[in-house]
Amino acid sequence: MTALADLGIVFGRVAFVMLFVLNVAAILGWVERKQSAIMQDRIGANRASIFGVRALGLFHPLADTLKMLTKEDFRPARADRFLFGLAPFVSVFFALVAFASIPFGDTLLVAGREIPLQAVTLNVGILYVFAMLSLGVYGVMIAGWSSANNYALLGGQRAAALMISAEIAIGASIVGVIMVYGSLNLQDIVRGQGQPLLPQYLGQWVPAWGLITQFPAFFLFLTAGIAATRRIPFDMPEGESEIIGYFVEYSGMKFGMFLMTDMVETTVLAGLCTSLFLGGWQVPYLFAGGFLFPWGTVVGLSPLAVTVLQVGSFVTKVAVMIFFLMLIRWTLPRFRYDQAMRLGWLGLFPLSILNIVLTGLVLLLWKP
Repeated sequence: MTALADLGIVFGRVAFVMLFVLNVAAILGWVERKQSAIMQDRIGANRASIFGVRALGLFHPLADTLKMLTKEDFRPARADRFLFGLAPFVSVFFALVAFASIPFGDTLLVAGREIPLQAVTLNVGILYVFAMLSLGVYGVMIAGWSSANNYALLGGQRAAALMISAEIAIGASIVGVIMVYGSLNLQDIVRGQGQPLLPQYLGQWVPAWGLITQFPAFFLFLTAGIAATRRIPFDMPEGESEIIGYFVEYSGMKFGMFLMTDMVETTVLAGLCTSLFLGGWQVPYLFAGGFLFPWGTVVGLSPLAVTVLQVGSFVTKVAVMIFFLMLIRWTLPRFRYDQAMRLGWLGLFPLSILNIVLTGLVLLLWKP
């Protein structure tokens, strides 16, 4: 029975994370359309309806899915049959599993068992997430090469070059965070952000969020992360006005899977930013037994209520980060290919190294 209970707990954790990511990715298509419409003073998608109910266009993701499922699955005559069909699955798979080690809460106590609220508990969770995101670019490269189309191949090559420059900057930008919190485990980093910042000077008022302790790293990580996910303004692999992109020969649901990969990677990036810089599931002044405010007021809460607040805090922060990422998407124009490479190698990477040096000096000289 114990083994079955453990298996059920693991399955439940994985199922919750997968359902969360897939549902967020599904609704992001609607969010993107509506947010762009508001920014451009338009109504946006509002035609899809069920029995006359439009619900602000919320049925459009469902309509898009049905449309792609019923479209012809076209394959070029010279394309590699196996690799052409494999590429979208590779992209979606690695994007989905990347979220597995991102914690969405602390622990949940059920029948005397402490259940960690993340799909997979890893001591090197950060490395795992970056490894999965890095492997995802293989799907893009395979799609470009197997399509037997020069424009698709060019898009795949652009994606590979962009990923290399972005991943190095991402890895360097988070070293400062690792130095401050002393762990590669995302759960430990989130717990560290729940501690007060400089309590001997600021008391218990200010939490030690990464946005405060590593302010430059946040912007470096966010910029490099957008580049790694190939979203505007770093969408050179797609380049609709130039080369159409690595998925130019795809249609039907395979094309839809590439679109879903973009949304899932956006969700993963928002989850990472939340866990590394925005306190993750932490709620200011909320501890295991309830709220403990700096002025001495105590508000007791049940363990279940504390867990609900933690999960709600994480989901809210992820939603705010996604809104910010969409804001960038509909505000900035696309970089030229050479500009993006120059920014990665001559801008983000040197600044990340400088942040590591400055963080090391502060930690060495500051003796709390």
